[in-house]
Amino acid sequence: MRILGISAFYHDSAACLIEDGQVIAAAQEERFTRKRHDAAFPKQAVEFCLKQGGIHAEQLDSIAFYDKPLLKFDRILETHLAFAPRGLRTYMMAVPLWIAEKLWMPTVISREVAANKPILFAEHHESHAASAFFPSPFESAAVLTVDGVGEWATSSYGVGRGNKIEILQETRFPHSLGLLYSAFTYFTGFKVNSGEYKVMGLAPYGEPRYAQTILDHLIDLKEDGSFAVNLDYFDYCAGLRMTSDKMNTLFGGPPRKVESALTQREMDLARSVQEVTEEIILRMARYVRITTGERHLCLAGGVALNCVANGKLLRSGIFDDIYIQPAAGDAGGALGAALAVYHHHHDQPRPARKGDWQRGSYLGPEYSDAAVADMLQTKSAPSVLHKDDDSLCAEVSRLLAEDKVAGWFQGRMEFGPRALGARSIIGDARSPEMQKKMNLKIKYRESFRPFAPAVLAEKVGEWFDIDRPSPSMLMVADVKKEKQRTMTEDEQKLWGIDKLNVPRSEIPAVTHVDYSARLQTVHRETNPIFHKLLTHFDQRTGCPVLVNTSFNVRGEPIVESPEQAYICFMRTEMDVLVLGHHVLLKEDQPAWQGDENWKTEFALD
Repeated sequence: MRILGISAFYHDSAACLIEDGQVIAAAQEERFTRKRHDAAFPKQAVEFCLKQGGIHAEQLDSIAFYDKPLLKFDRILETHLAFAPRGLRTYMMAVPLWIAEKLWMPTVISREVAANKPILFAEHHESHAASAFFPSPFESAAVLTVDGVGEWATSSYGVGRGNKIEILQETRFPHSLGLLYSAFTYFTGFKVNSGEYKVMGLAPYGEPRYAQTILDHLIDLKEDGSFAVNLDYFDYCAGLRMTSDKMNTLFGGPPRKVESALTQREMDLARSVQEVTEEIILRMARYVRITTGERHLCLAGGVALNCVANGKLLRSGIFDDIYIQPAAGDAGGALGAALAVYHHHHDQPRPARKGDWQRGSYLGPEYSDAAVADMLQTKSAPSVLHKDDDSLCAEVSRLLAEDKVAGWFQGRMEFGPRALGARSIIGDARSPEMQKKMNLKIKYRESFRPFAPAVLAEKVGEWFDIDRPSPSMLMVADVKKEKQRTMTEDEQKLWGIDKLNVPRSEIPAVTHVDYSARLQTVHRETNPIFHKLLTHFDQRTGCPVLVNTSFNVRGEPIVESPEQAYICFMRTEMDVLVLGHHVLLKEDQPAWQGDENWKTEFALD
């Protein structure tokens, strides 16, 4: 039984193919179109999934869509009627698109996939829940989904057992934790549905001096984690902004202008909304544990990408263990919709577990050394081809130990927002200059942004305060006390962004200003070559940790193909490019003839 899952038309469109309950392929459309967070129908992602599965569209048994368009349209109409006549402009912008296309989703899907197959629709939060529970290692678990909004639901919880998930309760629009966080993303001058992780990264530079203000004025939070949003301060129901003028008064001025200098206010706002978010998540989790009696928890929805909150939830001990869908946002809805249809509609059992069901989330395209060689020939790009993994990893580890920055392109592309060692930029975590170098000269992004460590799974406990795997970069943990550096009295007095340039540990490039790190544990079973590279680096330096950031520059999606990787390499100040077993050094390459104005094109992210 083959089911194609699709998410589209909001942000992060994606496609997924499952066969007899096993995932075959999954990818986001943005990786092919090069449009960040592309919301269009995932035509190229669908083509990839079918090709990877070795089938044509007519060989599908059914197609699953990740939400119910009629229910979503109902919410849009009711919301605009409730706020009329305010919001007429947004209504006139939204409705023609719905009438022209979104209300006719079966026709659109059949046309784009080029197949006359049954099309089934899961509810948005059912898709999130299915994406979290069915790939998890648990036979039964509580399931918590939290995001901006689906059809009407903004969060839900339920119980998964065997091949069924029962949703027990939901929070409904306009009361939304995801939209609350996005409102502060907007207010601090970042892009909604893209910059939320910047707010999370900015938070440790600030103090939570607005947290009580948020609780007193913006939301009414109950002990069970339920809450109501005070809509006087927000404009997302009917307007074109996230916040109202009343928010400006409350926080001493208008939203920060995009690309303007960050001030202590933005840092304190980020810290405050982060702490409020963590408190809400913890209260929700306690209530879900008491209500369901389950010992394990599965998480999905965009808020589940808040790895700081996830780390606190894990350390709270409310649940014995947690599984988080690596593609927790809307892209993962394609996977969840396919699984919901397979298990709920067709009543198929969950297949027997053999290791990581989602294969480390390495579910995208891959390229052979021969394909890489063909591309390099068209660029007249010299390279050295290594005969095996050991030879390659020994050479790359040597270059990294010399403080070189390398683009690392290996195997199947990751599904989800994180680079996990297939499409990564890597460097020496011990280097005190590495964070600044990567941010300003390679990623072309804000200097305050932290980088993640990739660490050998078997040695994670020696370097980080965590007692279990974090393979998808969805947990934050502190660097071990014995690896931390004691700060001087003068350094301890620093505030805000001045904290940035103070080395805090033996691995300063991946240690945030609060001694935390968003870590990835690297496992031999799911990514053997990346594991081998870390092993060689550890043998050479005594450190099993590398900086791991996504292979892209600010404003662009992660690279998908060897050609995209080569272009990114040549445009930036990366020193080394590793494409499969090919190693390229920057000084050996011909002069770059590309567009010199490309940075301007992607300046606003």
